[in-house]
Amino acid sequence: MSDKKLRLTLLRSISGRLPHHTATVLSLGLKRLNQVVEVKDNLPMRGMIDQVSYLLKVEEIYRCTLIH
Repeated sequence: MSDKKLRLTLLRSISGRLPHHTATVLSLGLKRLNQVVEVKDNLPMRGMIDQVSYLLKVEEIYRCTLIH
């Protein structure tokens, strides 16, 4: 069973940005510069990430668990 997630890192400050971009970054769970969070890879998350992609670094994470 594999679980696909995205690792997000806030690289640029949210101060002085558009209010809805600031709200999007906060809703992704990012509050400080260089903070890292992992979120599920689904369409709503991808839409939020696309909106503020100029502030973030995005990495894909694949986790495989073996079930016996």
